[in-house]
Amino acid sequence: MTGTLALPRGPVVLGVEGLELTDDDRRRLAHPLVGGVILFARNYADPVQLAALTAEIRALRAPHLLVCVDHEGGRVQRFRDGFTAIPPMRTLGERWDADVAFAAAEAHLLGLTIARELRARGVDFSFTPVLDLDFGASTVIGDRAFHHNPNAAAHLAVALRRGLNAGGCAAVGKHFPGHGFVAADSHLEVPVDTRPFAELVANDLIPFAVLAKDGLEAVMPAHVVYPAIDALPAGYSRVWLQDILRGRLGFDGLVFSDDLGMAGALTAGDIVARADAAIAAGCDMVLTCNEFATPTTCSRAGGRRRSPTWRDGRRGWKGGRAVECAACRRRGAPA
Repeated sequence: MTGTLALPRGPVVLGVEGLELTDDDRRRLAHPLVGGVILFARNYADPVQLAALTAEIRALRAPHLLVCVDHEGGRVQRFRDGFTAIPPMRTLGERWDADVAFAAAEAHLLGLTIARELRARGVDFSFTPVLDLDFGASTVIGDRAFHHNPNAAAHLAVALRRGLNAGGCAAVGKHFPGHGFVAADSHLEVPVDTRPFAELVANDLIPFAVLAKDGLEAVMPAHVVYPAIDALPAGYSRVWLQDILRGRLGFDGLVFSDDLGMAGALTAGDIVARADAAIAAGCDMVLTCNEFATPTTCSRAGGRRRSPTWRDGRRGWKGGRAVECAACRRRGAPA
């Protein structure tokens, strides 16, 4: 494929295989359903290599495909050599206990650092901040969370987000409505949180409500079931995404699914059915991170979606109509 393809962004965010694009990567990224690329440690050697990779991705299409990464700090920082080591967010919570103003200033600085370093190498945004609370039960969340106190978590997340924005990045709050209470890891199984809605409102939803009011650009829902509210995982639930997130909390940003290859997402069927279910529930973009086969057939999904146009770290909208195709069917095992 030569030249730049003029094509609107689709709803699918894909992973790529290695340190540079393969011919198969280029073919997949030219598919009209694709709207972004998520990078991992497998895609990183050093800052120069990363800049070359993102430049090639961005040159494929106009508008360019969004380039994103999980770059929270601590255990979840895909780019290390040549980047600032970002501490786990729990360290900010510990500082908040001793000095609220200092901790908030540090959160803002870390957000600014993350954004400036990513943007300098052609990455548009990170899936951060983690808004889950640290109840001490979840090993997959653990020190990724700011605090067990929802007000502390909200305060620090607002500061981090404003730092991200100042550095030119949007923020993505995760994992709505809260993954911190359950011990199960949604990468490996389907977690079930049996608490009543009132308990979630009084705790887990507070950071999401505060960030929504502050203008949070995007949210990622959890692959967790909350049976007191809905039998479906939050990422497949119109109750959570439409009635509660958009209706009750007034959130008006983008909704990214979590990776549809995770065990917690498998309840909806094959990759096409999972993408359909996520978009039907209210997701605007769907992630499939580790499947590298060429797109073959597509399923149809109705409903309204937003097309993301990040500008200077703030969200902007293009007019969005119905999604003709929700996702591509892929043959191939996750990496």
